[in-house]
Amino acid sequence: MGKNILQFLKYALLLCLVFSMLAVFIPRSYDVPQMQKRKGTQYWDLQTGSKIAYTLVSDKGIKKPFPIIFLQGGPGGFISERNIKMLSPLSEDGFDIYLYDQIGSGQSERLSNINEYTADRHKKDLEEIIKKIGSEKVILIGQSWGAILATLYLADNPDKVDKVILTGAGPIQPMHEELLKRNAPDGLNLRLPPYSNIDANEQSRNIRVNAITFWAKTFGKKLASDKEVDDYQTYLNIKLNKAAVCDTSKALKAEGGGGFYAQVMTAHSFNKIQDIRPKLKGLLIPCLLMIGQCDNKPWGFLNEYLELFPNHQLKIIPEAGHSISVEQPKLYLKTIREFLKEKY
Repeated sequence: MGKNILQFLKYALLLCLVFSMLAVFIPRSYDVPQMQKRKGTQYWDLQTGSKIAYTLVSDKGIKKPFPIIFLQGGPGGFISERNIKMLSPLSEDGFDIYLYDQIGSGQSERLSNINEYTADRHKKDLEEIIKKIGSEKVILIGQSWGAILATLYLADNPDKVDKVILTGAGPIQPMHEELLKRNAPDGLNLRLPPYSNIDANEQSRNIRVNAITFWAKTFGKKLASDKEVDDYQTYLNIKLNKAAVCDTSKALKAEGGGGFYAQVMTAHSFNKIQDIRPKLKGLLIPCLLMIGQCDNKPWGFLNEYLELFPNHQLKIIPEAGHSISVEQPKLYLKTIREFLKEKY
């Protein structure tokens, strides 16, 4: 009897091992929308080696001296038609508006060496893009990770930025974990969203994605094709979009275009960033900080921006989450327009 049980357990363990190996190494597919090419897409070939897809919304009326560059969140986020439509009215105020897919996302090139997806690479790409544009100064609008990218650029190029607008700003890197425990003043009436990024990841992950992520971070190699993991990123974004709003019924439908390896490896590089706080502290560049009433980022992270940028305005947008423009598009645009019109 004992031998039979041991034999059964041996075969059971062997079967579990086989099924686990199959789950790890057999490619998966996801029934998700595929990336659609944007009309009018142009490309920059940068000195960094990046091939970057971008859209230019040209100014209308009396031209403003400095263009706007929109920095999408993620990392690995991409420019959608919705982003373009949302910001296009600013062209009526005389601004050229540039929106671009960061390396490894959207219609921009995927890198064969995923170790090259770093925060520093993104910053250098932005430096080269601004050289390509040829403007004396620019106005940066950074959403989430895009706000982190904006600060990385600002730290080394403060003379090149006229104004900066940060929406749903991610934590300045390297992150100070003690800020996670800092509570917002009661009078701000902030609240947590009903659904979190943790919920989204827990409901989307599988054993193969866990293995792919581990392999990428540990060995800097692709265990799966860009196509497979970018489809997974779209699958994950279906859930993450629910975490970016106050009302989950208003969450955006996911679109194809996210870059999985760009997301994983760029975030993995954050702990290698030199502390830029000494370079940012006291910069007098006009800074608009917008946060949704139920943003999913802890208050302490935003408060650090308030402490570093003395020439700031803080606008809390009611009934909006991390992606403010989804639930409050008119107020989002109005707030940006009013800030851009102000003289300093």
